[in-house]
Amino acid sequence: MNMTVDPRRKEKINRYKAPKNQGQSGGANEDMMPDYMNILGMIFSMCGLMMKLKWCAWFALYCSCISFASSRASDDAKQVLSSFMLSVSAVVMSYLQNPAAMTPPWAS
Repeated sequence: MNMTVDPRRKEKINRYKAPKNQGQSGGANEDMMPDYMNILGMIFSMCGLMMKLKWCAWFALYCSCISFASSRASDDAKQVLSSFMLSVSAVVMSYLQNPAAMTPPWAS
């Protein structure tokens, strides 16, 4: 048995290269919709609270529900929960300040 000949082919060897991450949290195929809906929910919640617009508060609740439903288990639950509670408080406070029925934005 001849031990001096190496049967491996040097031209077929490929060194491992770690994939490069874009940003801190993941690659290019990461879904950003829950984060966008979370931010939109917070923005519309603040608009609903500050400007007393009921449709903003309802849209904030809608965005928060979408963010909660499409978030993964590994996401930060505190941020999603705080956005959801902020939107619920915007709806409650807008109806406590003015219990009349909501008018559409184009009718006023």
